Amino acid sequence: MGPIGVLCLQGDFREHLAVLAELGIPSVRVRKPSDLTGIAGLIIPGGESTVIDKLTKIYDLRDPIKKLIQSGLPVFGTCAGLIMLSDRFTGGPADQESFGGLDVTTSRNAFGSQTDSFETVLDFAGIPNPINVAFIRAPLVTEVGAGVQVLASLDDGKVVGVRQGNLLGISFHPEVTGVTEVHKYFVEMCKTANFARIN
Repeated sequence: MGPIGVLCLQGDFREHLAVLAELGIPSVRVRKPSDLTGIAGLIIPGGESTVIDKLTKIYDLRDPIKKLIQSGLPVFGTCAGLIMLSDRFTGGPADQESFGGLDVTTSRNAFGSQTDSFETVLDFAGIPNPINVAFIRAPLVTEVGAGVQVLASLDDGKVVGVRQGNLLGISFHPEVTGVTEVHKYFVEMCKTANFARIN
């Protein structure tokens, strides 16, 4: 398997790189289109989705990433990364765009401001034990398409983790609380993806 790319334009990409290093998985810092060559998967970190949108356009990454998503590259979006993978989202500027691919609607900053951040323990489908994760100005999945699998929900039923094919999106930050299981889940997605086998 090739290295996993981490979009390193804005947000908490360093924490994702650290988790991959802890797992012994080679990684690539993605800052320009050529950095996408040969990767087995891509992580879009938490941060500001409006800024990530603007920077991917400035650095000519938007179209190459969209094409890779459409061709089956495994992509993992956390928090702002979930928004960037959502086909639809609410609460953003009129000119904000996403990469799309996940047939979901997300609500930006659904849990309020930074001061409303919290940690909780979640069950996550495909991971044997509950995981302790952080919600930091998190989005929320408000509509789920027919082909989308719900992987994690809060106690009140609010959806915070989804998968559709080779795309994985979560509202929360496992990398902030030292949880590596979700990244392991994504690594397995990369190992078994058709994309990884033919590139």
